Amino acid sequence: MDWTAASYLTYLAVTVPLTIWVASTLSSNGRVFLEDVFDDNAALADAINKLLVVGFYLLNVGFVLLYLRTGELVVDLPSLMEVVSLKVGVVMVVLGLIHFTNVYVFNSIRRRVRMESLRTPPLPPQQFVGPAQPAYPR
Repeated sequence: MDWTAASYLTYLAVTVPLTIWVASTLSSNGRVFLEDVFDDNAALADAINKLLVVGFYLLNVGFVLLYLRTGELVVDLPSLMEVVSLKVGVVMVVLGLIHFTNVYVFNSIRRRVRMESLRTPPLPPQQFVGPAQPAYPR
């Protein structure tokens, strides 16, 4: 049995479904957050959500495939487990970092939109108020 090929297949059998599961979970649960970020614009939130999923797949599956090659000699089951667990752990850390980066970016957009809504008056000005008179005459 070729242990290196078995480590590649095991690695792909774990990381590709893991990436698909994370993307679908983030997509379904992140829609509500995106609607809030984009001011209840459901069409824009759906479009951004789909673009984020495509980008997530491209970035993460690309990383998984680039990280497939191992420089270690895999000769038995324990070394296969060590190589695969290290690689899967790195992929999980990268998936988490990308997720938290996305959350940070969209939270900053959300915060900026809310701050701008606080600066905008709820009604247009009704009249002009002149400068205040001094309380004590000079």
